[in-house]
Amino acid sequence: MGLKRLYRGYLESFRGLPREAWSLALVVLINHAGSMVVFFLPLYLTGDRGFSVMTAGRIISVWGFGSLIGSYAGGGLSDRWGSKSVQRMSLVLGGIGYILLGYLDSLPAIAVLAFALAVVANAFRPANVTAFTELCAGATQARGFALMRLAVNLGFSAGPALGGILAMRSYRYLFWANGLASLFAAAVLERVFQDPPAQSRAAARTGSAASPWRDPVLLRFLGLLLAVGIVFFQLFGTWPLYMSRVCGFTENRIGLLLTINALMIALFEMQLIHRIDEKEPVSMVAFGALFVAAGFGLLPLAKSYGFIAATTVLWTVGEMLIFPLSATFIAGRASPENSGAYMGLFTLTFSLSGAVSPAAGTWIYSRFGPAALWFGCGCVGLLVWLGLRGLRKSIKADAGAVEPDPDSAPALSEIG
Repeated sequence: MGLKRLYRGYLESFRGLPREAWSLALVVLINHAGSMVVFFLPLYLTGDRGFSVMTAGRIISVWGFGSLIGSYAGGGLSDRWGSKSVQRMSLVLGGIGYILLGYLDSLPAIAVLAFALAVVANAFRPANVTAFTELCAGATQARGFALMRLAVNLGFSAGPALGGILAMRSYRYLFWANGLASLFAAAVLERVFQDPPAQSRAAARTGSAASPWRDPVLLRFLGLLLAVGIVFFQLFGTWPLYMSRVCGFTENRIGLLLTINALMIALFEMQLIHRIDEKEPVSMVAFGALFVAAGFGLLPLAKSYGFIAATTVLWTVGEMLIFPLSATFIAGRASPENSGAYMGLFTLTFSLSGAVSPAAGTWIYSRFGPAALWFGCGCVGLLVWLGLRGLRKSIKADAGAVEPDPDSAPALSEIG
Protein backbone atom coordinates (compact mmCIF):
# COMPACT_ATOMS: atom_id res chain seq x y z
CA MET A 1 0.00 0.00 0.00
CA GLY A 2 2.84 2.36 0.89
CA LEU A 3 4.66 1.63 -2.37
CA LYS A 4 1.49 2.24 -4.39
CA ARG A 5 0.99 5.59 -2.66
CA LEU A 6 4.62 6.51 -3.29
CA TYR A 7 4.22 5.56 -6.95
CA ARG A 8 1.09 7.68 -7.30
CA GLY A 9 2.83 10.61 -5.65
CA TYR A 10 5.75 10.22 -8.03
CA LEU A 11 3.48 10.31 -11.09
CA GLU A 12 1.45 13.20 -9.67
CA SER A 13 4.56 15.31 -9.24
CA PHE A 14 5.16 15.19 -13.03
CA ARG A 15 1.62 16.15 -14.02
CA GLY A 16 0.88 19.59 -15.39
CA LEU A 17 4.26 20.18 -17.01
CA PRO A 18 3.93 21.43 -20.61
CA ARG A 19 4.72 19.04 -23.43
CA GLU A 20 7.49 21.34 -24.67
CA ALA A 21 9.27 20.97 -21.31
CA TRP A 22 9.41 17.20 -21.80
CA SER A 23 10.73 17.70 -25.34
CA LEU A 24 13.42 20.03 -24.07
CA ALA A 25 14.31 17.58 -21.28
CA LEU A 26 14.88 14.93 -23.97
CA VAL A 27 17.37 17.24 -25.68
CA VAL A 28 19.15 17.78 -22.35
CA LEU A 29 19.27 14.04 -21.71
CA ILE A 30 20.80 13.29 -25.13
CA ASN A 31 23.34 16.08 -24.85
CA HIS A 32 24.52 15.12 -21.38
CA ALA A 33 24.52 11.39 -22.12
CA GLY A 34 27.10 12.22 -24.79
CA SER A 35 29.15 14.48 -22.52
CA MET A 36 32.30 12.46 -22.00
CA VAL A 37 35.28 14.39 -23.40
CA VAL A 38 35.54 16.78 -20.45
CA PHE A 39 35.82 13.88 -17.98
CA PHE A 40 38.66 12.19 -19.85
CA LEU A 41 40.46 15.26 -21.20
CA PRO A 42 43.29 15.16 -18.59
CA LEU A 43 43.95 11.46 -19.31
CA TYR A 44 43.80 12.08 -23.07
CA LEU A 45 46.27 14.96 -22.92
CA THR A 46 48.80 13.15 -20.73
CA GLY A 47 48.39 9.61 -22.05
CA ASP A 48 47.43 9.83 -25.71
CA ARG A 49 49.07 13.16 -26.59
CA GLY A 50 52.05 12.83 -24.24
CA PHE A 51 51.82 16.24 -22.58
CA SER A 52 53.11 16.75 -19.05
CA VAL A 53 50.71 16.92 -16.13
CA MET A 54 51.47 20.65 -15.77
CA THR A 55 50.72 21.30 -19.46
CA ALA A 56 47.50 19.33 -19.24
CA GLY A 57 46.53 21.34 -16.17
CA ARG A 58 47.04 24.58 -18.08
CA ILE A 59 44.79 23.40 -20.88
CA ILE A 60 42.14 22.40 -18.34
CA SER A 61 42.43 25.91 -16.87
CA VAL A 62 41.95 27.37 -20.35
CA TRP A 63 38.86 25.18 -20.69
CA GLY A 64 37.56 26.41 -17.34
CA PHE A 65 38.06 30.05 -18.29
CA GLY A 66 36.16 29.46 -21.54
CA SER A 67 33.38 27.77 -19.58
CA LEU A 68 32.95 30.87 -17.42
CA ILE A 69 32.63 33.09 -20.49
CA GLY A 70 30.17 30.74 -22.19
CA SER A 71 28.07 30.39 -19.05
CA TYR A 72 27.56 34.13 -18.92
CA ALA A 73 27.43 35.00 -22.63
CA GLY A 74 24.83 32.36 -23.46
CA GLY A 75 22.28 34.16 -21.30
CA GLY A 76 22.65 37.57 -22.93
CA LEU A 77 22.60 36.03 -26.40
CA SER A 78 19.34 34.26 -25.52
CA ASP A 79 17.70 37.63 -24.92
CA ARG A 80 18.83 38.83 -28.33
CA TRP A 81 18.48 35.75 -30.53
CA GLY A 82 16.09 33.51 -28.60
CA SER A 83 16.91 30.56 -26.36
CA LYS A 84 16.35 27.98 -29.10
CA SER A 85 18.76 29.69 -31.50
CA VAL A 86 21.52 29.79 -28.88
CA GLN A 87 20.99 26.15 -27.93
CA ARG A 88 21.06 25.12 -31.59
CA MET A 89 24.23 27.10 -32.25
CA SER A 90 25.89 25.65 -29.15
CA LEU A 91 25.01 22.06 -30.01
CA VAL A 92 26.00 22.26 -33.70
CA LEU A 93 29.26 24.17 -33.26
CA GLY A 94 30.07 22.15 -30.15
CA GLY A 95 29.49 18.87 -31.98
CA ILE A 96 31.86 19.87 -34.78
CA GLY A 97 34.40 21.17 -32.27
CA TYR A 98 34.50 17.94 -30.26
CA ILE A 99 35.23 15.90 -33.39
CA LEU A 100 37.96 18.29 -34.54
CA LEU A 101 39.61 18.34 -31.12
CA GLY A 102 40.34 14.62 -31.41
CA TYR A 103 42.48 15.21 -34.52
CA LEU A 104 44.74 18.04 -33.31
CA ASP A 105 48.36 17.40 -32.31
CA SER A 106 49.87 20.83 -31.72
CA LEU A 107 49.63 22.30 -28.23
CA PRO A 108 48.66 25.85 -29.35
CA ALA A 109 45.93 24.49 -31.65
CA ILE A 110 44.54 22.25 -28.91
CA ALA A 111 44.55 25.14 -26.40
CA VAL A 112 42.80 27.54 -28.80
CA LEU A 113 40.15 25.02 -29.82
CA ALA A 114 39.63 23.90 -26.22
CA PHE A 115 38.95 27.51 -25.20
CA ALA A 116 36.57 28.15 -28.11
CA LEU A 117 34.81 24.83 -27.58
CA ALA A 118 34.33 25.51 -23.86
CA VAL A 119 32.77 28.90 -24.65
CA VAL A 120 30.42 27.47 -27.27
CA ALA A 121 29.45 24.29 -25.39
CA ASN A 122 28.73 26.08 -22.11
CA ALA A 123 26.53 28.70 -23.80
CA PHE A 124 23.96 25.88 -23.93
CA ARG A 125 23.38 25.94 -20.18
CA PRO A 126 21.98 29.46 -19.62
CA ALA A 127 20.03 29.25 -22.88
CA ASN A 128 18.51 25.98 -21.74
CA VAL A 129 17.58 27.35 -18.31
CA THR A 130 16.09 30.40 -20.02
CA ALA A 131 13.97 28.13 -22.22
CA PHE A 132 12.62 26.30 -19.16
CA THR A 133 11.90 29.70 -17.60
CA GLU A 134 9.85 30.67 -20.65
CA LEU A 135 8.03 27.34 -20.84
CA CYS A 136 7.13 26.78 -17.19
CA ALA A 137 5.37 29.44 -15.19
CA GLY A 138 3.76 29.72 -11.78
CA ALA A 139 3.53 26.51 -9.78
CA THR A 140 5.16 24.43 -12.54
CA GLN A 141 8.35 26.50 -12.76
CA ALA A 142 10.30 24.88 -9.92
CA ARG A 143 9.23 21.43 -11.15
CA GLY A 144 10.36 22.39 -14.66
CA PHE A 145 13.84 23.10 -13.30
CA ALA A 146 13.71 19.84 -11.36
CA LEU A 147 12.84 17.98 -14.58
CA MET A 148 15.83 19.62 -16.26
CA ARG A 149 18.09 18.48 -13.39
CA LEU A 150 16.70 14.95 -13.64
CA ALA A 151 17.60 14.85 -17.34
CA VAL A 152 21.10 16.20 -16.58
CA ASN A 153 21.73 13.61 -13.85
CA LEU A 154 20.45 10.71 -15.94
CA GLY A 155 22.63 11.83 -18.83
CA PHE A 156 25.74 12.24 -16.70
CA SER A 157 25.23 8.81 -15.18
CA ALA A 158 25.55 7.26 -18.65
CA GLY A 159 28.09 9.53 -20.38
CA PRO A 160 31.29 8.87 -18.39
CA ALA A 161 30.63 5.12 -18.24
CA LEU A 162 30.25 4.90 -22.02
CA GLY A 163 33.20 7.23 -22.48
CA GLY A 164 35.43 4.94 -20.43
CA ILE A 165 34.57 1.98 -22.64
CA LEU A 166 35.27 3.96 -25.82
CA ALA A 167 38.51 5.44 -24.48
CA MET A 168 39.88 1.94 -23.82
CA ARG A 169 39.60 1.25 -27.56
CA SER A 170 40.54 4.68 -28.92
CA TYR A 171 40.17 8.23 -27.66
CA ARG A 172 39.13 9.22 -31.16
CA TYR A 173 35.93 7.17 -30.71
CA LEU A 174 35.22 9.18 -27.58
CA PHE A 175 35.51 12.52 -29.41
CA TRP A 176 33.31 11.27 -32.24
CA ALA A 177 30.68 9.97 -29.82
CA ASN A 178 30.55 13.27 -27.94
CA GLY A 179 30.36 15.26 -31.17
CA LEU A 180 27.67 13.08 -32.76
CA ALA A 181 25.59 13.13 -29.57
CA SER A 182 25.70 16.93 -29.61
CA LEU A 183 24.68 17.05 -33.28
CA PHE A 184 21.91 14.52 -32.65
CA ALA A 185 20.64 16.64 -29.74
CA ALA A 186 20.56 19.62 -32.12
CA ALA A 187 18.50 17.62 -34.62
CA VAL A 188 16.05 16.55 -31.90
CA LEU A 189 15.83 20.15 -30.66
CA GLU A 190 14.94 21.31 -34.16
CA ARG A 191 12.28 18.64 -34.55
CA VAL A 192 10.52 18.48 -31.20
CA PHE A 193 10.98 21.89 -29.62
CA GLN A 194 9.52 25.18 -30.75
CA ASP A 195 10.35 28.55 -29.27
CA PRO A 196 7.70 29.87 -26.89
CA PRO A 197 5.39 32.54 -28.38
CA ALA A 198 7.53 35.30 -29.84
CA GLN A 199 8.40 38.00 -27.35
CA SER A 200 9.65 41.47 -28.03
CA ARG A 201 13.40 41.65 -27.44
CA ALA A 202 13.63 45.29 -28.42
CA ALA A 203 14.33 46.31 -24.83
CA ALA A 204 17.29 43.94 -24.62
CA ARG A 205 18.65 45.23 -27.93
CA THR A 206 18.29 48.90 -27.03
CA GLY A 207 19.53 48.45 -23.49
CA SER A 208 16.33 49.73 -21.85
CA ALA A 209 15.73 46.48 -19.98
CA ALA A 210 16.99 46.48 -16.41
CA SER A 211 20.43 44.92 -16.07
CA PRO A 212 20.79 42.13 -13.50
CA TRP A 213 23.97 43.91 -12.36
CA ARG A 214 21.72 46.70 -11.08
CA ASP A 215 19.57 44.36 -8.99
CA PRO A 216 21.08 44.46 -5.47
CA VAL A 217 18.81 41.71 -4.17
CA LEU A 218 19.91 39.42 -6.98
CA LEU A 219 23.60 40.18 -6.45
CA ARG A 220 23.31 39.56 -2.72
CA PHE A 221 21.52 36.29 -3.37
CA LEU A 222 24.12 35.19 -5.92
CA GLY A 223 26.94 36.03 -3.52
CA LEU A 224 25.40 33.70 -0.93
CA LEU A 225 24.81 31.10 -3.63
CA LEU A 226 28.48 31.34 -4.63
CA ALA A 227 29.53 30.62 -1.05
CA VAL A 228 27.32 27.56 -0.61
CA GLY A 229 28.33 26.39 -4.09
CA ILE A 230 32.00 26.43 -3.05
CA VAL A 231 31.03 24.18 -0.14
CA PHE A 232 28.94 21.85 -2.28
CA PHE A 233 31.54 21.43 -5.03
CA GLN A 234 34.01 19.99 -2.53
CA LEU A 235 32.19 16.89 -3.69
CA PHE A 236 34.40 16.92 -6.80
CA GLY A 237 37.68 17.73 -5.04
CA THR A 238 38.44 17.04 -1.40
CA TRP A 239 35.42 14.86 -0.60
CA PRO A 240 36.57 11.76 -2.55
CA LEU A 241 40.11 12.36 -1.28
CA TYR A 242 38.84 12.34 2.30
CA MET A 243 36.69 9.27 1.69
CA SER A 244 39.70 7.36 0.38
CA ARG A 245 42.63 8.54 2.51
CA VAL A 246 41.01 9.26 5.86
CA CYS A 247 37.93 7.03 5.89
CA GLY A 248 39.71 4.22 4.02
CA PHE A 249 36.86 3.54 1.58
CA THR A 250 37.55 1.78 -1.70
CA GLU A 251 36.38 3.22 -5.00
CA ASN A 252 33.29 1.01 -5.14
CA ARG A 253 32.14 2.13 -1.68
CA ILE A 254 32.67 5.78 -2.63
CA GLY A 255 30.72 5.12 -5.82
CA LEU A 256 27.88 3.64 -3.77
CA LEU A 257 27.59 6.91 -1.82
CA LEU A 258 27.25 8.80 -5.10
CA THR A 259 24.65 6.26 -6.19
CA ILE A 260 22.62 7.16 -3.10
CA ASN A 261 22.77 10.78 -4.24
CA ALA A 262 21.72 9.93 -7.81
CA LEU A 263 18.85 7.68 -6.70
CA MET A 264 17.51 10.26 -4.27
CA ILE A 265 17.47 12.91 -6.99
CA ALA A 266 15.77 10.59 -9.47
CA LEU A 267 13.14 9.31 -7.02
CA PHE A 268 12.44 12.20 -4.66
CA GLU A 269 13.47 15.60 -6.04
CA MET A 270 10.39 16.12 -8.18
CA GLN A 271 8.10 15.00 -5.35
CA LEU A 272 9.90 17.26 -2.89
CA ILE A 273 9.58 20.30 -5.15
CA HIS A 274 5.93 19.46 -5.86
CA ARG A 275 5.10 19.34 -2.15
CA ILE A 276 6.73 22.68 -1.34
CA ASP A 277 5.96 24.58 -4.56
CA GLU A 278 3.80 27.05 -2.62
CA LYS A 279 6.63 27.87 -0.21
CA GLU A 280 8.70 31.01 -0.69
CA PRO A 281 11.87 30.01 -2.66
CA VAL A 282 14.46 31.98 -0.67
CA SER A 283 13.40 30.44 2.63
CA MET A 284 13.58 26.96 1.10
CA VAL A 285 17.05 27.66 -0.34
CA ALA A 286 18.05 28.77 3.17
CA PHE A 287 16.94 25.40 4.55
CA GLY A 288 18.91 23.77 1.74
CA ALA A 289 22.01 25.61 2.95
CA LEU A 290 21.41 24.18 6.43
CA PHE A 291 21.27 20.64 5.05
CA VAL A 292 24.48 21.20 3.08
CA ALA A 293 26.14 22.64 6.20
CA ALA A 294 25.15 19.57 8.20
CA GLY A 295 26.10 17.11 5.45
CA PHE A 296 29.65 18.38 5.12
CA GLY A 297 30.18 19.84 8.59
CA LEU A 298 29.48 16.54 10.36
CA LEU A 299 32.07 14.57 8.40
CA PRO A 300 34.86 14.83 11.02
CA LEU A 301 32.52 13.16 13.54
CA ALA A 302 31.84 10.18 11.26
CA LYS A 303 33.03 6.82 12.60
CA SER A 304 31.21 4.43 10.29
CA TYR A 305 30.08 3.96 6.71
CA GLY A 306 26.46 4.32 7.81
CA PHE A 307 27.19 7.71 9.33
CA ILE A 308 28.86 8.85 6.09
CA ALA A 309 25.82 7.60 4.15
CA ALA A 310 23.59 9.68 6.44
CA THR A 311 25.66 12.80 5.71
CA THR A 312 25.27 12.03 2.00
CA VAL A 313 21.50 12.04 2.45
CA LEU A 314 21.72 15.41 4.22
CA TRP A 315 23.71 17.25 1.54
CA THR A 316 21.61 15.61 -1.17
CA VAL A 317 18.44 17.07 0.36
CA GLY A 318 20.23 20.42 0.42
CA GLU A 319 21.14 20.04 -3.24
CA MET A 320 17.53 19.23 -4.16
CA LEU A 321 16.31 22.37 -2.40
CA ILE A 322 19.00 24.79 -3.53
CA PHE A 323 19.42 24.19 -7.25
CA PRO A 324 15.84 24.25 -8.65
CA LEU A 325 14.49 26.80 -6.17
CA SER A 326 17.39 29.19 -6.73
CA ALA A 327 16.52 29.17 -10.42
CA THR A 328 12.87 29.73 -9.54
CA PHE A 329 13.66 32.78 -7.41
CA ILE A 330 15.92 34.31 -10.07
CA ALA A 331 13.38 33.66 -12.83
CA GLY A 332 10.79 35.47 -10.71
CA ARG A 333 12.96 38.60 -10.60
CA ALA A 334 13.58 38.69 -14.37
CA SER A 335 11.37 40.13 -17.09
CA PRO A 336 10.77 38.48 -20.49
CA GLU A 337 13.28 40.89 -22.03
CA ASN A 338 16.19 40.06 -19.71
CA SER A 339 15.55 36.53 -18.43
CA GLY A 340 18.56 35.29 -20.38
CA ALA A 341 20.87 37.80 -18.73
CA TYR A 342 19.58 36.80 -15.29
CA MET A 343 20.05 33.12 -16.05
CA GLY A 344 23.51 33.83 -17.46
CA LEU A 345 24.54 35.26 -14.11
CA PHE A 346 22.96 32.27 -12.37
CA THR A 347 24.93 29.71 -14.36
CA LEU A 348 28.07 31.85 -14.10
CA THR A 349 27.76 31.76 -10.31
CA PHE A 350 27.82 27.97 -10.20
CA SER A 351 30.58 27.79 -12.81
CA LEU A 352 32.66 30.17 -10.72
CA SER A 353 32.02 28.24 -7.51
CA GLY A 354 32.98 25.03 -9.31
CA ALA A 355 36.23 26.66 -10.44
CA VAL A 356 37.14 28.13 -7.04
CA SER A 357 36.07 25.18 -4.89
CA PRO A 358 38.79 22.60 -5.70
CA ALA A 359 41.65 25.09 -5.31
CA ALA A 360 40.31 26.58 -2.08
CA GLY A 361 39.35 23.21 -0.62
CA THR A 362 42.64 21.43 -1.35
CA TRP A 363 44.62 24.40 0.05
CA ILE A 364 42.71 24.32 3.37
CA TYR A 365 42.82 20.51 3.41
CA SER A 366 46.62 20.38 3.00
CA ARG A 367 47.43 23.43 5.13
CA PHE A 368 45.10 23.00 8.11
CA GLY A 369 43.82 19.45 7.82
CA PRO A 370 40.52 17.87 6.75
CA ALA A 371 38.71 18.55 10.04
CA ALA A 372 39.30 22.30 9.62
CA LEU A 373 37.95 22.10 6.07
CA TRP A 374 34.74 20.27 6.98
CA PHE A 375 33.99 22.31 10.10
CA GLY A 376 34.70 25.40 8.01
CA CYS A 377 32.23 24.18 5.39
CA GLY A 378 29.62 23.76 8.10
CA CYS A 379 30.23 27.31 9.33
CA VAL A 380 29.97 28.72 5.79
CA GLY A 381 26.66 26.90 5.33
CA LEU A 382 25.33 28.37 8.57
CA LEU A 383 26.42 31.87 7.52
CA VAL A 384 24.66 31.42 4.18
CA TRP A 385 21.52 30.34 6.03
CA LEU A 386 21.68 33.48 8.18
CA GLY A 387 22.38 35.61 5.11
CA LEU A 388 19.40 34.21 3.24
CA ARG A 389 17.15 34.77 6.26
CA GLY A 390 18.27 38.39 6.32
CA LEU A 391 17.73 38.72 2.59
CA ARG A 392 14.23 37.29 2.89
CA LYS A 393 13.38 39.82 5.59
CA SER A 394 14.71 42.62 3.37
CA ILE A 395 12.55 41.43 0.49
CA LYS A 396 9.49 41.35 2.76
CA ALA A 397 10.24 44.84 4.05
CA ASP A 398 10.64 46.20 0.52
CA ALA A 399 7.41 44.57 -0.60
CA GLY A 400 5.57 45.83 2.48
CA ALA A 401 3.72 42.53 2.64
CA VAL A 402 2.67 40.63 5.72
CA GLU A 403 3.47 36.99 5.11
CA PRO A 404 3.70 33.84 7.21
CA ASP A 405 7.02 33.37 8.98
CA PRO A 406 9.35 31.79 6.39
CA ASP A 407 11.73 30.66 9.10
CA SER A 408 9.38 27.97 10.33
CA ALA A 409 10.74 24.66 9.09
CA PRO A 410 8.58 22.67 6.65
CA ALA A 411 6.96 19.58 8.06
CA LEU A 412 8.75 16.28 7.52
CA SER A 413 5.87 15.15 5.35
CA GLU A 414 6.61 18.05 3.02
CA ILE A 415 10.27 17.21 2.47
CA GLY A 416 10.32 13.47 2.84
